[in-house]
Amino acid sequence: MHLLLCIFLHLVGVIQAAPTTNSTATTSDSSEAPLFITRTLWNIISSCVLTLFACIYSAIHPNIPSSKDSALRILRRRLGIMLMALIAPELIVTWAMRQWISARQVTKQFKESGYFNVPQPQEQSQNHRSIEATPEQYVEDYTWTQTHSFFVLMGGFMLYDADRKPYHTLQPDQLLKLIGAGCIDAPTITENQIRDRSKGNVISKGLIILQVAWFVLQLITRAIHHLETTQLEAGTLAFAVLNFLTYAVWWNKPLDVQCPHPVYWKSTESKPGDHIDDVPQANPFGIFEALIPVYPLFELIGWREIPTSRKLRVPTFDGSIEVEESDLIVLLFAGLLMATIFGGIHYMAWFFAFPTHREQALWRMSAIAITCTPRLGFLSGFVPNLDRIPNVAWIIVCVSYVMLYIAARAILLVLMFTTLRDLPPDAYKALSWTSLVPHL
Repeated sequence: MHLLLCIFLHLVGVIQAAPTTNSTATTSDSSEAPLFITRTLWNIISSCVLTLFACIYSAIHPNIPSSKDSALRILRRRLGIMLMALIAPELIVTWAMRQWISARQVTKQFKESGYFNVPQPQEQSQNHRSIEATPEQYVEDYTWTQTHSFFVLMGGFMLYDADRKPYHTLQPDQLLKLIGAGCIDAPTITENQIRDRSKGNVISKGLIILQVAWFVLQLITRAIHHLETTQLEAGTLAFAVLNFLTYAVWWNKPLDVQCPHPVYWKSTESKPGDHIDDVPQANPFGIFEALIPVYPLFELIGWREIPTSRKLRVPTFDGSIEVEESDLIVLLFAGLLMATIFGGIHYMAWFFAFPTHREQALWRMSAIAITCTPRLGFLSGFVPNLDRIPNVAWIIVCVSYVMLYIAARAILLVLMFTTLRDLPPDAYKALSWTSLVPHL
């Protein structure tokens, strides 16, 4: 289903670039193809919307849901992630980069443990035992890979108690601890088996990247031929640039896995509760947790005050895996760089034609706000005597920055569409790709 969606997005993107009527020839020779063609407002909107959909839906690799989650709850959570990707796409990139850093760290840790480096024979069915075969034909490679690390970080291993009921989603340190204590056996699942659970493969992901790359190429050609670009295309370009990085760091992460791999408790001397503690810490937000937009950011950076229960699923923006200080610094500056790139691309429309001067001023102020607000939040962490500032005051400051950013992003999203009502004539021109093909 996901592959069909990817093919549909790509084909629609190609169709949108097809020539339309009212072509404008640039030469008197009627045998030559016209250099420019006319595109409609629908061509502009549909191309951008399809690219935005690819960036905020198809590129997102969510964690595995709980077995108790209903289809409506899973959909609501997915829509929430899409809204987050629409409002703060750099946060999604930071989330993906943090998972990539954590996966690299977990891969090294598990390979050094020695539990997953021994190939094991594949079980033969009763109907095939009479067939002669060498042992090498029935050996599965259970070597731990980065795909395994992504799988465990997204909640891929579920511990079942002695009654064969789901008890707890296993984190990497818990998995190694229970294996070392002899409470469970090392999970036997290959990289190919994990990929088989994924709803995405090289072809589907490649088609999405091709669709986004085609959109970027069209904007590059418009700039080369000095054609007007709309604010909607400039804003979509910002999403497209971050989309490439998201796909790069999530390339080995399984997509839309719905069921974890079972790991069964085998110890008779102890119970799972003796080894796993899932008591959440104190919640500084209280009942206002759902109302605070900065909550996912604190969860992502692994703030210890955040109560994150991992009973049957891993939280969306999970920051529980401790990374090295050097990696945390790299992640922090990478997040600031992504925010700068995303906001900087909106500066392309600084001198674009706007229907009114007020809309142009709003666009400029909002572009400055989304570029500078993350930096102001970063610099706030270096305020002298920060440890003396109450947590409530610090939270209020952070929420103020986030609300300013959300307001600026909302203004930009609205202007991206409202400015389409009055476009300059050159905005309706598009390059005819057939004119670039040599003719005899």
